[in-house]
This record gives sequence, C-alpha cells and structure tokens, in this order.
Amino acid sequence: MTIQLNPNRKLVVGPEIPTKPYPISVSGTVVKGFGRGSKELGIPTANMSDEALEVMFKECDTGVYYGWAQIGKIGSAVYPMVMSLGWNPYYKNEKKSAEVHILHEFPSDFYGENIRIIVTGYIRPEMNYPSLDALICDIKTDIEVAKQSLKRKHYEAIRNDSLFYGN
Repeated sequence: MTIQLNPNRKLVVGPEIPTKPYPISVSGTVVKGFGRGSKELGIPTANMSDEALEVMFKECDTGVYYGWAQIGKIGSAVYPMVMSLGWNPYYKNEKKSAEVHILHEFPSDFYGENIRIIVTGYIRPEMNYPSLDALICDIKTDIEVAKQSLKRKHYEAIRNDSLFYGN
C-alpha cells in the first residue's frame, strides 16, 4: 500500500537547532477523546488532560507540532510524535484538544496513563479540508515531516531529556 503524501509540503521543518519557545515539556494524563482517531482516520491518538491543555495553550498557538512522547512510567520507551493542538476545523469541534499521535503501535489503549511530551517544533497551522481523504493525506504528510525533522542531531538529543528519565 502506497502512502499518499502532500507533494506541496517540505518533509523537514524548523531550524537545525530548536529555538525558543522550543523545546516545550508537558505532562498529563491520557483521557478519552472524540473517538475518531483510530476508527475514522486510522490514526490513533492519545488525548491530553485539561491540565496539560492549559500549559500547551499558554506556550503554543493552534496547529500541528512534532516532538517526543512517553506513556506510562518514567524510563520507559520514548517515541516520535505528532500533535494536533486546537479546534480541528474539519470536525467543527466546540472544545480545544491536544491529540498526540505517537509513532508506535501499542497493543491496547492506555486511558488514564501518564503521558509526557516534549514539543520540539511547529509543522503547520490548523486547516479545514474539503474531504476526509485530504485530511488523512495531510496527517500522513505530518507524520513523515515529524520523522524526518526529528532525525537531526539536536532534535534527536531531546529524546534523552530528564523529563523522560528523571535524572
């Protein structure tokens, strides 16, 4: 199966070294979201608690971001992530959300677990889409942008931050 990417988008974003306000560290709890990530989009998300949302909206505008995420205990695996922060205009949400797509397949849901993220950069603004397929294409492109952007030395190093390892 070929993944359709948006050909009009760059696959690496941000400067070579993260600059203010990045990196941004946020901790919270995984809560139930709108139930669309896995079912409708095929892209499961971990929705962050309201306390984490408050921190994110103080630091960031709405849009799509990339960085690192950890679920569960400090010291467990750290994975790349893409996060949608905002209203999700395609779905006309009435409540802001922080939906984190962790680039790893987990065997089960993890509602109620601790989540720690470090946002390392901005990908793009929120957008509305003419179709579900157009939305999915841009999300798949966001995922590839995150993977490629995080491969850079200064971004990769953030994966070992004390937020994730407690040192």
